[in-house]
Amino acid sequence: MSTFYNASGSSNNSANSFSLLNICTRITFDGSNFNDWIQNIRMALRCLDKEYVLEKELNGIDETKATPEEITKYRAHCKDGTKVSCIMSATMTPELQRLYEDYWSYEMCKDLMEKYHQRVLQERYKIVRSFIITKMKDGDSIMAHLQRMQRYVDYLLKLNVNFDEELAIDIVLHSLPPSYDHFKMTYHMAQ
Repeated sequence: MSTFYNASGSSNNSANSFSLLNICTRITFDGSNFNDWIQNIRMALRCLDKEYVLEKELNGIDETKATPEEITKYRAHCKDGTKVSCIMSATMTPELQRLYEDYWSYEMCKDLMEKYHQRVLQERYKIVRSFIITKMKDGDSIMAHLQRMQRYVDYLLKLNVNFDEELAIDIVLHSLPPSYDHFKMTYHMAQ
């Protein structure tokens, strides 16, 4: 878990966790705002290094046959998953809380993704469109542009959009201004 330090240099994990929970509660999931809600949850979990529990299913282990490292990882995943499930439930309407109170964070996220798939498709369309039409202007920072393009790729991967790495590279190269034509030609010749 990330450790944060206050102005005096001492660790203050509980205060930061509380602050992140406050951020999460700004959006209460009511069934109509899934994309905003899950984005908010993911940002807070990413800061706490717990986002993995939404993406990685917790499979039981036989502690008599598992290594100490496997047992430690399993127990940490259980603990993190419980905390995340509580945060997710706490940021839902009471009706949705009752529906999901016995769900594990991974299963809850998966079920919600399936139920609100149409909205996710709309979000995917918006991100794909932005990714394709984004163009860097001459004089803009290449690093800022590449970071923006990488965020689009990362977000699409989080939405379970699988696409070829070469296609992503082609889209990024296409987004560069004419002043990068020599670079693009050199890149393609090297392939």
